[in-house]
Amino acid sequence: MKFAPGKWLQKRTARPKRFLFLIFALLVSAVSVQADECRRGSVQLRGDWGQARFAVAVADTDRSRARGLMYRRSMAPTEGMLFVYKQPGPVAFWMKNTLIPLDMIFVDQNGVVQMVHPMARPHDETPIFGGQSIKFVLEINGGIAASLGIDAGSQMRHPAIVAQGAAWPC
Repeated sequence: MKFAPGKWLQKRTARPKRFLFLIFALLVSAVSVQADECRRGSVQLRGDWGQARFAVAVADTDRSRARGLMYRRSMAPTEGMLFVYKQPGPVAFWMKNTLIPLDMIFVDQNGVVQMVHPMARPHDETPIFGGQSIKFVLEINGGIAASLGIDAGSQMRHPAIVAQGAAWPC
């Protein structure tokens, strides 16, 4: 067996380089994820059940809130719509012209889920009351909230929630 010091040294120094590259890649991805966590088009929820993220369309004007998810024929399981109000207050929804069953998640100004209304029926015009001090309503496909375990007390994170006082700040 012939000893080749150059090859041995090359193999020994390659490992630390790979290790440093791996550390660098992990740090870069952690920073990317951190920066990615709070975006207008994304909502995160967490609770003792775990965590979930939904890509959302934001309805923050009277016109966009009035339209909501009406006439939409389908929605991916990881999509939803976030309704944002200027001030917390009483909120009620209905399903007029809504074609798909929805879970409605009613959230206060601090990002804490106050109530989940599961499986709202398409075309039903019965008002669904969400509470007195609601600032956000997240609509997702019907049945997903129950399958994940999203319930009252869960926390939501989104840039529209003011960091001061937020249960889960951005």
